[in-house]
Amino acid sequence: MAQLPGRGTRLREQPFTSLDALVEAATEAITPLLDKPFALFGHSMGAMISFELSRRLRELGRLQPEHLFISGRRAPQLPNDDPISYNLPEAELRQELLRLNGTPKEVLEHPELMELMLPLLRADFSVVETYVYRPGVPLDCPLTAFGGLRDSEVSREQLEAWSEQTTGEFALRMLPGDHFFLNDAQAQTLLLSALARELHQLLKRPT
Repeated sequence: MAQLPGRGTRLREQPFTSLDALVEAATEAITPLLDKPFALFGHSMGAMISFELSRRLRELGRLQPEHLFISGRRAPQLPNDDPISYNLPEAELRQELLRLNGTPKEVLEHPELMELMLPLLRADFSVVETYVYRPGVPLDCPLTAFGGLRDSEVSREQLEAWSEQTTGEFALRMLPGDHFFLNDAQAQTLLLSALARELHQLLKRPT
């Protein structure tokens, strides 16, 4: 699993605020590992990273993913009319985080934790909200999109539009939960089972 600046053991590093810079760094980091087949999975912002990383690797003529798994993110070619939130005043940003239901309430109510987390959250919002899609040739790897049945942020139709981004096989799987269905135990089990099945099929393909 990729660990971005501002998280985990890289907590003291400056987080990225633009997707282009993030993808360039990810491309450099993954290149030494491209000596064997691989697949990419990304949820929400991670979906954007995985998609643009796949396109960047193709552009550079490097090994591309055998399968791209996208989760909880509208297809990139669709218009984004969501309001900008990365530069909101702190109180309004907290309300937006509460609405999205992705940050535990205990964290939102903890001043010291929020002081630590807000710069990272603003950076993540900036990555998503300043992204500009550049039309290009569809990928040729299979693409599977996952979504939450109660996700008010991303609709089934917006997930189905990912089919336009590949000439390979496309599948859509809807799981129980909202935008952060990855936190739902039942959805986790179903998601991991689906990923295991797809990866098992990849391993059975002739080389």
